[in-house]
Amino acid sequence: MSFLDSARTRRSVRTFDGNGVDEKVLSELKTFAESITNPYGINITFKFLDAKEHKLSSPVLSGEKCYVSGVTKMEPHVEEAYGYSFQKLLMKAHDLGLGTVWIGGTMPREKFEEASELKDGEIMPCVSPLGVAAGKMGIKEGLMRTGLKADKRFKFEDLFFAGDFSKSLSVSDAEKCGLKDALTAVQLAPSAVNKQPWRVVIDGNKAHFYERHDKGFTAAGYDLQKIDLGIALYNFEAELTSEGKTPELSIEAPAISVPENVEYVATYRF
Repeated sequence: MSFLDSARTRRSVRTFDGNGVDEKVLSELKTFAESITNPYGINITFKFLDAKEHKLSSPVLSGEKCYVSGVTKMEPHVEEAYGYSFQKLLMKAHDLGLGTVWIGGTMPREKFEEASELKDGEIMPCVSPLGVAAGKMGIKEGLMRTGLKADKRFKFEDLFFAGDFSKSLSVSDAEKCGLKDALTAVQLAPSAVNKQPWRVVIDGNKAHFYERHDKGFTAAGYDLQKIDLGIALYNFEAELTSEGKTPELSIEAPAISVPENVEYVATYRF
């Protein structure tokens, strides 16, 4: 299965079968977690948490027995690094047959921070349950997915641009420059309440990533939508890498005029 195939088949899972995670699968995921790095060189530590032991739950979940949290320290670009690294872990979990969902707010944060042994100066923006998806979604999950329009994505022309923000990039344009699959992987990425804040300008052999800000996503000193950008960055890189390309990340804002509430984040050269 290619990375794009994995991205197409993954969905946010909130209803689990209640059987927990097979120990061999969990051990493999833990070993993988220890190897995860990101282009920013920022350390993200993953904590695997037993729900019963730590009395953990979320009002939007059912049947979960295990969680994973990500702990790090505040520094420049930590949100992008966090999203990149956590997405890498959750895509591995998906490939191992596990269901996951990004949880950034609908949880008793203090309990999760205590279980994650959070120290002074550290942050834990998100967690995810880990488990096998139930054979049928719960009513609550179905209603939530409908409310979030979870299966809907913005059109290519709304997310991707050619040269600058004045010209949209169509699917056929993306295909001509060999980026259709990589940008589709970005389009399919999960995001907080499905806001899809990424915008990408293709300029020759460079892809400039931007964040379109929405109100209400900055808390405790970090920006949840920049975490979403990290997720998008990972999906883009992972698809190009699976195609045998070697994308390189840099931070070199181009001289491109940006719309209101849009901020430059990073550039991939490919």
